[in-house]
Amino acid sequence: MQQHILGLAHVAVHTADLEESISFYQRIGGILSKRDHLSTPMGEKRFALVDLPGVTLELIESPAPAPMGEGNLPHLAFYVDDLDAAAAQLRAVGVDSFQTPEKRVVPHLFGGLENWFFTGPSGEQIELMKML
Repeated sequence: MQQHILGLAHVAVHTADLEESISFYQRIGGILSKRDHLSTPMGEKRFALVDLPGVTLELIESPAPAPMGEGNLPHLAFYVDDLDAAAAQLRAVGVDSFQTPEKRVVPHLFGGLENWFFTGPSGEQIELMKML
């Protein structure tokens, strides 16, 4: 899998108020690069990508309170060049904690992406993603 990782894609952060969070991160030097939304059974889920030097934050405002657990960073995401090959290599080394049997393709979110989540040894959520 190592040869497929291209770098850190983003760090996801749940927020109660998307506009307030965008404003905060812009004040500390971030640049809003994209906004988007998804319809869910609970209502509209809103997203924003804010670029900071060396990292992109994916700000997420859910229509219902987000589970915070140990904090408000729900997952780490890594860009990969070939999602299927990266997942196959993970399976080959014994990773069997994929959350779904198939990758997810979201053609309209952020211009299109495909992703696959799996769980790390402490329950952390890890996303492999490829922009389309």
